[in-house]
Amino acid sequence: MDKSYTILLVPDRDAKVKKIRLEHRMLVRVVVCAGVVVMALIGMAAHYFQVVGKVAENELIRAENLELQNRWREAEQKFAHINDELDRVKRLNANLRHITSLNDPDRKLTMPADPGGKPPEFVGGDGVATETAQAGVAMGGPISGGEGRMIADGDAKGAHEDPDLLKSLDNLDKKVKAQEQEARALKSYFEDQQALLASAPSIWPVRGWVTSDYSVRLDPYTGERMMHEGIDVAAALGTPVRSPADGTVVFAGLEGGYGHVLVIDHGYGLKTRYGHLQRIDVKVGEKVKRGEFIAAVGNTGRSTGPHLHYEVRVNGVADNPRKFILEE
Repeated sequence: MDKSYTILLVPDRDAKVKKIRLEHRMLVRVVVCAGVVVMALIGMAAHYFQVVGKVAENELIRAENLELQNRWREAEQKFAHINDELDRVKRLNANLRHITSLNDPDRKLTMPADPGGKPPEFVGGDGVATETAQAGVAMGGPISGGEGRMIADGDAKGAHEDPDLLKSLDNLDKKVKAQEQEARALKSYFEDQQALLASAPSIWPVRGWVTSDYSVRLDPYTGERMMHEGIDVAAALGTPVRSPADGTVVFAGLEGGYGHVLVIDHGYGLKTRYGHLQRIDVKVGEKVKRGEFIAAVGNTGRSTGPHLHYEVRVNGVADNPRKFILEE
């Protein structure tokens, strides 16, 4: 027989006593159900606190992401600003290259070292010499050798690495601004010197073969050793002669053994002289630009064949024209 339990309820002294009879099996079921409910409530509470913790963690992550997004936007703005600064620096550098007209930082001025075993040097551009020009090789004496080079140097330093991105960007921005200021100073300087650069006889006046250099040589007529104060370039009759720099024509006419002679004053004490010309295409007082055709190669005066005698004089003193020529 199953056990049972009786619960007496006495609401008041005068009230009737109530009896509640509980069977053992029923009581066990109630206790089990109560335990399950309590366990469920505990599980729900644990899950609730876990969710609350995750929400708090998500809020922290969301705040960090928002801060990172703001910092990234700020970094993007700084990068855009730095790119604008770099673009301005590039434009300044392009202006400098345009002002100086020096697009090749490594120019070589070469001359043959062996006067007997090698043909004369062809100058003034790519091309093939004509038979007439090659025939003029007999004019000159020994050809001296030499080589010149223009080198553009620059020192580059890497940016200091800093774990803070914005600080690194600030440092980079400062360096870019410093470079821009330096480039502006260079641009201002070169603009001031633009007239001087335009006056430098930096290109060959004619295409042809160098048959006699600026050096002591044997005179082709007298056989005496004497200073040759220019460069002889053999070319075909009528080959155009161009001005090596901006200037003003100060003389055009006959001059003794040099035949038809042209003299251009480039300012700053620089003058160029052209002899043995077939014709002169400019007049005294006329202004010319670098590369402009001014005359034609001839064989006038005391000459052994068609060629151009080219001189550069600095304050009236002859100087080696190769010192000023920058092209091949």
